[in-house]
Amino acid sequence: MATFEIKTKDLMHYVEVTLNNDQVRVESGAARYWRGDVKMTNPMPSVGGMLKSAITGNKIFRPVFTGTGLVMLAPRFHEFVDIELKGTQVVLERGAYWASDIGVEVDAYVNTLSAGLFSGEGFIQTAVSGTGTVIACSPGPIEIVDLKNERLMLDGAYAVARSAGLGYSMQKSSRSLVGTFASGQGFVQVIEGTGRVYLSPVPNHSVALQEVIVDSILGVLATKQKT
Repeated sequence: MATFEIKTKDLMHYVEVTLNNDQVRVESGAARYWRGDVKMTNPMPSVGGMLKSAITGNKIFRPVFTGTGLVMLAPRFHEFVDIELKGTQVVLERGAYWASDIGVEVDAYVNTLSAGLFSGEGFIQTAVSGTGTVIACSPGPIEIVDLKNERLMLDGAYAVARSAGLGYSMQKSSRSLVGTFASGQGFVQVIEGTGRVYLSPVPNHSVALQEVIVDSILGVLATKQKT
């Protein structure tokens, strides 16, 4: 299988993929350059595949690179995490998929009604399954939490990825509605069962700075509209 190496340069993060008579699938627009005996194809997805891409928020077309050589993926302020699948399935945060071995299937995962309405992730997320490496985008460093018949409660969309076998729902942070809203926590995401969660509760400084700039611009625009 392909070899994935996550690198950092000048505050930017990127991924280099080494192919040795291998194949790798990448998100549309993710490749920066490739060299060696490497060919790119852009397989036409099935009608079902196009529908799934549309509802998951992922790109419809994902180029496939085949051969022997190097493929460099585009740098981002966001960080990357490599997730190893061994005949397992993992659910990714919307827009987190970046690249994977050709043996990994990219599909749709349907959340429960409450999770779809209140989590911010929507009813449909991306699921990856099979055997191989998956590269996912993350707003900050990853903290791996292995749950063993336990419950994890999150006040925000901090789970970049989770084992598909884990339960996922939205629940009140307190037993009563009054306590829920008085606490300032409101509804929280609940992940429970046995499996692995890839958390990113603290964004890196570059992503955090981007968020501050965007919030400032939106604040200025909102003030101008009022006046």
